[in-house]
Amino acid sequence: MDWFGLLYNGTALLGQGAAHLIFMSRLTGKRVKLRHFTVYELALCLVDALSVRLGLDEAPPIAAGVLALYAVSRFWLGNQGPISWLGAVLAFYVSQLSFGLLNSVEVAVFPRLVGSPLLYGVLAVALVAYFALCALCYRGIRKLLAWTEDSPTPQVGLLLFPGLFFFAAELYILRTAYSSIPAVLPPGEAVRQAALLALQSMGLGALLCTLYAYRQLCRGFAAQGELRAVTQAAQAQKIYLAEARLRYERTRAFRHDVKNHLSVLDGLLAAGRAEEGRAYLKKLKAASEGLSLPCQTGSPVVDILLGEKLGLAEDIPWEVSLTLPSPCGVDEFDLCVIFANALDNALAACRQAPGDRFLRVSGRRQGAFYLLIFENACADAALPPEGTGLSNIRAVAEKYRGAVLAEREGSRFTLSVLLDIS
Repeated sequence: MDWFGLLYNGTALLGQGAAHLIFMSRLTGKRVKLRHFTVYELALCLVDALSVRLGLDEAPPIAAGVLALYAVSRFWLGNQGPISWLGAVLAFYVSQLSFGLLNSVEVAVFPRLVGSPLLYGVLAVALVAYFALCALCYRGIRKLLAWTEDSPTPQVGLLLFPGLFFFAAELYILRTAYSSIPAVLPPGEAVRQAALLALQSMGLGALLCTLYAYRQLCRGFAAQGELRAVTQAAQAQKIYLAEARLRYERTRAFRHDVKNHLSVLDGLLAAGRAEEGRAYLKKLKAASEGLSLPCQTGSPVVDILLGEKLGLAEDIPWEVSLTLPSPCGVDEFDLCVIFANALDNALAACRQAPGDRFLRVSGRRQGAFYLLIFENACADAALPPEGTGLSNIRAVAEKYRGAVLAEREGSRFTLSVLLDIS
């Protein structure tokens, strides 16, 4: 029995380590290599050997295993800290839960097989069932969590607290209820084990419900963000249409009166009143310039939006050096979202700046990408938490396979938006 027990425990330990790394790999999308398996398995074996040698209970080895799995995920696979902690805790929770569920059945079955050759076969079946149960639980958690590095679930670290709760509860059950399997089944033990089985099953169900609720909540927040972006784009489009309609009416009126203006100018020149003619021509030129937009970027929507926003700049000096390619490759609604939010944030920051105020908008093409840069004065303080405006800009950048970078250097704030325009 010693050789079988050693083989059984070794297989369970190695299989458990492999299951942990495979789960972490599938959860984060990172490829696990042979050296990762080797180091992690050696760490688990070393911890197990030390715990047996020192006579430790289950808690210290499990805690050391969680730390080892976190270290592999965080420092070798390069995953973020919150998802590494959460993945490590959930991996060990599922391991302990599967062990506990099967133990509730084993307590009722194994005493009747003591001394029977069937015991070895039942133990082998139990081991296979253990890994199958782990695989099902891991699959359910991955599906509900739906975490990817390209689009990570926001604030995923918050799930660590319910995960730790379920993990600690399961560990407590294992330490108090499954310390050993009795050779003879005491009266009422079957009822107790059935209650423990139901309790652990409800714990698993509660965890899955928590993950499902969190996923739905994240989807709701994402939908709200998209709705705000669409609403903002629609509002910007309304501003564009209203401004365009107003300029059209002004242009039509000017064209209607231009013949009269030319007749007056011709009369002044014919009468030899050149100075009056020059003054009248200057007024006519100023009237025509009032019909044009302050910025010419190549996009009518951006031109009008810049004119509308920069018209609110008041005493803030501004500069625009920007020419968008044609065709741009970016939808006008999305351009409205970027410029409207970036300019609103820049103007608000400028008004709070204690020193010289400025606002600069520039852009340049970089291969298949276009880089927009918004620079403005700001208060000499730490960057505020990301608000709705910056979140909307980031969503548009991700839509076009780009990125957003917000930096503050002294009293200067720079927002860089990279967009794929191919």
